[in-house]
Amino acid sequence: MTFGFWPRTLAAQLVIVTAAAVLLSNLAVAAWFTTGQQQLTESALTDRLIDRAVSSAALLASIPAKQRAPAAHALSSGVWNFQVHRGSAPYTDMNAQERALATRIEGLLPKGKTHRTVLVEFRAPTAEDRTHRSDAQSVTEIMIPLVRGTQLFTTFYRPPPAPWPVQSFVATAVAIVVTSLAAALVAGRVARPLGKLAAAASVAARGGAAPRVPEQGPDDVRRAASAFNAMNDQVTRTMESQRQLLSAVGHDLRTPITAMRINTEFIEDADTRERIEKNIQELQELTEAVLSAAKGVGWEQMRKIDLAALAESLCADLEEMGKPVAWEAHDPAPLCCRANEIRRAVRNLVENAITYGKKADVRLEASPERYEIIVEDEGPGIPQADRERVFEPFVRLETSRSAETGGSGLGLALVKAIVQGHGGTIRLENRDEGGLRAVLCLPRETAAA
Repeated sequence: MTFGFWPRTLAAQLVIVTAAAVLLSNLAVAAWFTTGQQQLTESALTDRLIDRAVSSAALLASIPAKQRAPAAHALSSGVWNFQVHRGSAPYTDMNAQERALATRIEGLLPKGKTHRTVLVEFRAPTAEDRTHRSDAQSVTEIMIPLVRGTQLFTTFYRPPPAPWPVQSFVATAVAIVVTSLAAALVAGRVARPLGKLAAAASVAARGGAAPRVPEQGPDDVRRAASAFNAMNDQVTRTMESQRQLLSAVGHDLRTPITAMRINTEFIEDADTRERIEKNIQELQELTEAVLSAAKGVGWEQMRKIDLAALAESLCADLEEMGKPVAWEAHDPAPLCCRANEIRRAVRNLVENAITYGKKADVRLEASPERYEIIVEDEGPGIPQADRERVFEPFVRLETSRSAETGGSGLGLALVKAIVQGHGGTIRLENRDEGGLRAVLCLPRETAAA
């Protein structure tokens, strides 16, 4: 599953993942330390509460009764409130936590003849409590007997926990910036060589002469670049050897064919001479077609052209020859390609439409991603089962082609090889109103190159 906001480049993904990891780790560490600090603070506050309650009770028990109330008021502060009450102690049903605190306080009181029962209550702050301490998070009340019939009520307004210090956020921001810069540096050392490798591979995939990739970056990237350069060198040498071999084969084939053509002049029987000359002509055409198909892709240099002007020029040439061709005018369509190969592919499609479909209607359609050259005819079309098979070498459909109509079965195979060498596609489809439609698609990512 891919999210729309997720970046597609390696460098951006690495920076985002690193920054997110640093942020999460800092938040986790801060939460852990904050929790520990709160536990320490809670323990310290409890010890302070016990000490203050016990010491205040001891002090007030040692002074005359008339001075206890003023003394208790004097002991009160922002989070403390001491009051002396006369009368019997109220009954309070304490929970386990309250009972544990009361037991600790009882153990610290001075030992007397009678056991003094301490009462503890934890509760939420009320409106009256807010008048004493507006930010109180909770309230702890402790009742300690001073003397018979007199109790000291200690009220502790527990303050809220301290907020996270600003230094924590600053430290987190600095850590994110530093690690993101480091991640961007590392990603750049990896992404730049990979980008050059991808660009070179794209050129090679379209049949161009791929440049050598700099062998830079981490070891893994350098090894990949080195392997690509070695592969590219081997492919270049192989293609050059193939070109030389085909040139030699073409020369060697043309020589005996020419000799055979000359020897036919010495044949006295006219019918025999005509049949042999026809066979030699078919052999000549088949040889040229095979050599053209074998070495017709990938040898030309890429250059920028106007695809619309190329198609219009081709259609105009055929129209001047008396061929039934119609071209639909189109705005300039810049494309970086091997122009002679594209012209040959389009010409093959147009001539097929004329030969087997009576006429050819040619137009160009453009989209942000590709160009489409569309050739339509008024022929019988091609069955669905044969639309892929016709692109195979030497395949001819008997319903539309015969020895009399000509055709070596290499035209569409050459078209497919040329188009695929440019990173494009070719498809055939029957028209609803009758006839065949050939659609030649070429990517336009190099249109501005």
